[in-house]
Amino acid sequence: MADLRTDFVGIKSPNPFWLASAPPTDKEYNVRRAFEAGWGGVVWKTLGLDPHIVNVNGPRYGAIWGADRRLLGLNNIELITDRPLEVNLREIKQVKRDFPDRAMVVSLMVPCEEDAWKFILKKVEDTGADGIELNFGCPHGMSERGMGSAVGQVPEYIEMVTRWCKANTRMPVIVKLTPNITDIRYPARAAHAGGADAVSLINTISSITSVNLDSFSPEPSIDGKGSHGGYCGPAVKPIALNMVAEIARDAQTAGLPISGIGGVTTWRDAAEFISLGAGTVQVCTAAMTYGFRIVQEMIAGLEQWMDEKGHADIGAFRGRAVPNVTDWQYLNLNYVAKAKIDQDLCIKCGRCYAACEDTSHQAIAMNPGRVFEVIDGECVACNLCVNVCPVEDCITMVPMQPGEVDPRTGKVVQADYANWTTHPNNPAAKAAE
Repeated sequence: MADLRTDFVGIKSPNPFWLASAPPTDKEYNVRRAFEAGWGGVVWKTLGLDPHIVNVNGPRYGAIWGADRRLLGLNNIELITDRPLEVNLREIKQVKRDFPDRAMVVSLMVPCEEDAWKFILKKVEDTGADGIELNFGCPHGMSERGMGSAVGQVPEYIEMVTRWCKANTRMPVIVKLTPNITDIRYPARAAHAGGADAVSLINTISSITSVNLDSFSPEPSIDGKGSHGGYCGPAVKPIALNMVAEIARDAQTAGLPISGIGGVTTWRDAAEFISLGAGTVQVCTAAMTYGFRIVQEMIAGLEQWMDEKGHADIGAFRGRAVPNVTDWQYLNLNYVAKAKIDQDLCIKCGRCYAACEDTSHQAIAMNPGRVFEVIDGECVACNLCVNVCPVEDCITMVPMQPGEVDPRTGKVVQADYANWTTHPNNPAAKAAE
């Protein structure tokens, strides 16, 4: 059986699945239920020093659904915890005492004043928590008060506050980064320069999910008004994967541990984050959609896949995809593939034909009897047909072997795939010359 145990910057947990700092981790009752369900760790919902945090009493979430009403994304306008600091601290201590083998990380957000950080760090240390996460990502409510993403968008502030925390606590310091920035590498580098033990990302994306066309107010609507909030859920996963990869392959942050966040719903999502360098994954929307026991499916699925692939532990495949992430100019332009349609699986819906004929390269023919076939000479392997086909594996991309004639160009497919680093068409090779 695959070993899912993790040691993330000295914080041990029985599996890499942690609940992210969010409504599900706001109090003892929820966290106990989460641990009983099998979660490896939690990041307790963000604590602060302002005793006057007041959340709205109307709707707090906007939503985006797929055609089958499956939840694709949530827009959240909830603030940090509005429960008293001492109550949270007492509950954190009690839960950690009763679940000593689970990761207990506490999210923090206070003003950019060293004394404020020193004060709350001492309070958290006394609970026996395993580590802290600096919330530099929240894009709404708190950012207007000079915290959250207002800090995360300024690398100098990130480095400064991280240094304060490292100087004033024994606990590992994880810096949570905002995606609401042009280049994620700069805040990651700042966190690294400040001595951060790790980074976590992504936090939520600033968004408005919809507008009510009767009242003309953004959703969720509070007495006829709406506000931007933080977007999360399966829809943000591609953005999160890219940002994790950018940090993992950046020479200035090489080796910096990463906790991956953003749309993790299945074991496969988790495996993808880990393959791009994440040591743990944090989950929120999936738990809010399906309940805490979804972690059991994640654990079972990841174990089964690891057993099938021969990965003994998480470290066996962590970061394996990072060397395969490159910039566009280094892609092998000699590589050739063609679309192939499996006629036994085809349901003759014609979506591939419509998409290719109207918006692509007119490379699919509709023959008598609605038989759809690829015109090899016109196919540029864009794979749009694969993506619009409703039948899995009905259309596949088949690589051409070296020596075959590409019917589109009439040229022989090059045989030097393995030597692309020195091929004259490679921009890097030209630059080396």
